Amino acid sequence: MGGIGLDTLGRRGRGAATAVALLAPILAPILALGACGGIDSPVVATRPAPVEASAAPAGDGTSIGAGTVKVALILPLSGPGAAVGAGLRNAAEMALAESQSPDLKILVKDDRSTPDGAREAAAAAVAEGAELVIGPLFAGAVQSAAATARPAGRPVIAFSTDASVAARGVYLLSFLPQPEVDRIVDETTAAGRRSFVALIPDTTYGSVVEAQFREAAARRGARVVAIERYPAGNPGPAVGRIASLVAGPAPQADALFLPDTPEGLAAVGAALTRAGFNPARVKPVGTALWNDPRVFVLPAFQGGWFAAADPAGFSGFSQRYRARFGTDPVRVATLAYDAVSLAAALNRQYGSQRFADATLTNPSGFAGVDGTFRFRPEGTSDRTLAVFEIRGGGTSVASPAPRALGPSGT
Repeated sequence: MGGIGLDTLGRRGRGAATAVALLAPILAPILALGACGGIDSPVVATRPAPVEASAAPAGDGTSIGAGTVKVALILPLSGPGAAVGAGLRNAAEMALAESQSPDLKILVKDDRSTPDGAREAAAAAVAEGAELVIGPLFAGAVQSAAATARPAGRPVIAFSTDASVAARGVYLLSFLPQPEVDRIVDETTAAGRRSFVALIPDTTYGSVVEAQFREAAARRGARVVAIERYPAGNPGPAVGRIASLVAGPAPQADALFLPDTPEGLAAVGAALTRAGFNPARVKPVGTALWNDPRVFVLPAFQGGWFAAADPAGFSGFSQRYRARFGTDPVRVATLAYDAVSLAAALNRQYGSQRFADATLTNPSGFAGVDGTFRFRPEGTSDRTLAVFEIRGGGTSVASPAPRALGPSGT
């Protein structure tokens, strides 16, 4: 099933604390760096060549562009999330400049990194005639903005990684952990490894990932030999409990699922090595949190696989961003770029139905910087992801990201 290009939409396819906890694995490295059926007529996911950056005005700080269709952009431009918010705003500006005849006016609103600020920003945007809300970033802010925007009939495309805030009309264009878990379990079982042990940190992120892991393993008919949770930073006792299952001459599993941060994986890796774990016999697998040079050098993870977005799109995006703004983009900047690009494309192609739920949830999806994505009716999203293998301090692509998403709901 092919994705629909953002500029070639064509044939029909078919609580704040929790927010910070879920988003922390993604935002922490960003802030630290400063920076089942198919479709009859699939549409290949393509991205058009960008037009010149001068195609749209830079805006006056409270709005970007001068089109007739108003879209709100609600971001944390002050408070703890200000650095990331600024990068998202820049990316939105760049997307509008690179879109062909976007006819959009983006109303930029600061949510002050708070739910109250998001509520006020959404109310102001609705009063000013915004037809769509893009953002906010944090889960509590998304809930507050949606509580104002949805009763007014305005859909929301938000950036939180907390799937609990998704709903019909509140769509998460984010790097959600659920598609990463699905992809790595699918690829691991397809390679013939069908018995898993899971070693999962006792965190909010760990709870979300464990639920998805259980679902994905059941869907693929894989055997879950054991699941052990451990306090963040203290995996030793849990590793001891699963050592006989994944180490020694006769391991009872052939894959070890380890969804932790680089810091957590350093401790897990050391404990596994002490226990006699051999990654050549039991393959370690994980999520995009592994995509860090600190993980690539750990002996326990050599030959391991993880699922993440193909970096090629972000590389090209980064070059254009640096040329325009003179600095590196934050990693999530592509989310704002894709959301604005999507809004511009839908506006050109669908007229009064541009932001209708049926339009936004087209099952063929849309081509974005990080690959094809689509919104599910319940508000979560799917993405095409690659699987990478760790070897000798680096990575290589073990399985490329597919150009099209699989059937919706699987």
